Amino acid sequence: MRNKEVIVLIGAGAIGQAIAKRVRIGKHILIADIKKENAAATSKMLSEAGFEVSTTHIDVSSRISVKDVADKAIALGSITGLIHAAGVSPSQASPETILKVDLYGTALVIEIFGDVIAQGGVGIIISSQSGHRLPALTAKEDKDLAVTPSDELLALSLVQLENVKDSLHAYQLSKRGNSLRVRAESVRWGKRGARINAISPGIIMTPLAEDELNGPRGDGYRKMISSSAAGRAGMPDEVGAVAAFLMGPDAAFITGSDLLMDGGVTAAYFYGDAVNLK
Repeated sequence: MRNKEVIVLIGAGAIGQAIAKRVRIGKHILIADIKKENAAATSKMLSEAGFEVSTTHIDVSSRISVKDVADKAIALGSITGLIHAAGVSPSQASPETILKVDLYGTALVIEIFGDVIAQGGVGIIISSQSGHRLPALTAKEDKDLAVTPSDELLALSLVQLENVKDSLHAYQLSKRGNSLRVRAESVRWGKRGARINAISPGIIMTPLAEDELNGPRGDGYRKMISSSAAGRAGMPDEVGAVAAFLMGPDAAFITGSDLLMDGGVTAAYFYGDAVNLK
């Protein structure tokens, strides 16, 4: 088994599943999730589809946990793919938890797997349209989010709780940080002959989106959908198709990018009818 190509899926939700289903048969998929039942359900689905799968636990906010998953992947074979789709939304968690999971946790994953990704390997980080709606930061703040060592990120003044208005603001900062971190880390990944990109989906019909639609900002989310060019929410398989392209040979010239796929929500937010998300 040691010569197997390994794809690591972190976050066994609907989007992660949709991407993993497009992985070519013949590769081993290691599924890591904070909830064993989520990993088991995704493992069952992929195994029944003919994939070779194993599962493990992960807490992306723990360096030890992320390193343990990387070590398990290395023991299986050569890591040629990383799909990072774990995270929490504004309606699911406090600002502190969002920053710890979505900002710090993502930085940890990019850093640790950037140390072990194989030549020719590709990473996909699932971010969010929310990062594109955050007002412009200063050049220093952008650079701090991009290159501050992972274990120092949460000490930045920008993300101190007294400077973060609410869970949505924490989420927007985290997702902006994801995009900037991918751009910066693509340089290091490139030295290993590997690529990494982000995808920033809009409202995709997943359990996380259902939480938002039924949460305190539900009306704002429905307005976003109705005012967008697409006029609808997206589907996990649509994100899977974009990820498959970015992970494939046709995207060999793309790295350090963040692809916004939101049906036109962000365009409408800035240049169309005003949408109040507060």
